[in-house]
Amino acid sequence: MSLAERSSSNHAELIKLKNHLIGMIAREVDSREIDAVERRSVVQQILLQAYQSTRVQLSTPVREQLFHDILDELLGFGPLQPLLDDEDISEVMVNGAKKVYIERKGKLIKTNVTFENDEQVLRVIDRIILPLGRRIDADSPTVDARLPDGSRVNAVIHPVSIDGPTLTIRKFQKGRLSIDQLIDFGSITRGMADFIRACVMSRFNIIISGGTGSGKTTLLNVLSGFIPEDERIVTIEDAAELRLQQDHVVRLETKAPNIEGRYAVTIRELVRNSLRMRPDRIIVGEVRGGEALDMLQAMNTGHDGSMTTLHANAPRDALSRLETMCLMSGMDLPLKVIREQIASAIDLIIQQSRVKGGARKVTSITEVSGMEGEMVVMTEIFRFEQTGVDPLGNVIGTLKPTGIRPLFTPRLEAAGFRLGPEIFGANLSDMLGNRRR
Repeated sequence: MSLAERSSSNHAELIKLKNHLIGMIAREVDSREIDAVERRSVVQQILLQAYQSTRVQLSTPVREQLFHDILDELLGFGPLQPLLDDEDISEVMVNGAKKVYIERKGKLIKTNVTFENDEQVLRVIDRIILPLGRRIDADSPTVDARLPDGSRVNAVIHPVSIDGPTLTIRKFQKGRLSIDQLIDFGSITRGMADFIRACVMSRFNIIISGGTGSGKTTLLNVLSGFIPEDERIVTIEDAAELRLQQDHVVRLETKAPNIEGRYAVTIRELVRNSLRMRPDRIIVGEVRGGEALDMLQAMNTGHDGSMTTLHANAPRDALSRLETMCLMSGMDLPLKVIREQIASAIDLIIQQSRVKGGARKVTSITEVSGMEGEMVVMTEIFRFEQTGVDPLGNVIGTLKPTGIRPLFTPRLEAAGFRLGPEIFGANLSDMLGNRRR
């Protein structure tokens, strides 16, 4: 037998031993009532006893690795557990048993992590979703869920996923980002941050627009930190990701239908219900459908200071998406009426982008300033101007004001915010020179 064949044979024997031990431990654990706090230590004891009963003698490094893999399988998420424990990894993507990718610092990287087979991937998916009351099978082959730490999970299986079960985990950031950190990362400038802070505290209605993975929810989390403590906030999400620091917060989350396809609770129903909860602010994690119209009507009827995110690649595209979603509401409204609702409800669109090289930036801040004929008028206040690409493929550019003061400046001043002209790009030395002359 060749060295390669011997190595392959040993690997197969180890897998057989591992699965045998997992079966023994699972049966023992199922037969007991184990407190959640003691679960790990009890499983470790059962594992040691089960291994000793096999009379197999493995070298210390191999045995330790085997025990580690078994504990990950029984208590964690199998081969993915080390990736989930790595704080530098922001996303884990499983494209079948043998292809696992990660996102680290904005870059996609293929790992050497593999599953034994599709069945092991399915076991990990089941371990994630079963405690949440969700299901996935041939009749319902897709599912959204979240891990206990808040990480967002999407799974797709056969027959929808052709090459095997896929799993995508958007990891929950353990430390809450601050606006100062975004400034340090180059995602936003100090002037832009001061402007956004004034808009949030002045109760402007704000949409954060961006593509998938561009950092919309992260930015929404940061903006929510500017909301005063004495306001009642209702958050509405598909999977709870927002972490507001205020004390008076009501968190609502959608509910998937049961096995008969009944008793679902949608974003739209939660938005409507929130209006009866005396909110000062409504924050919707993301609008995707007819709830957009309910959100606009809430903004237009006394719930100023509301915020949400949506998928769009530019501020003008964000308005088009809003129009489309309002039409999905089932209300037979003329397009002009919908645009009037948008123009009167939305004050500001913040465009968040993931630029080439992986960096996340606020690439545009745009005022929605009213209607002109049948068109919504928009004015860009800040923008990102790309100047090139460095040798590593990272985008080089500048975040800067356009030189235009927003029309809602009097509203900011009425709320107590007098932003200096330099924030909007005015040259103070030129202004002083003109004043002297």
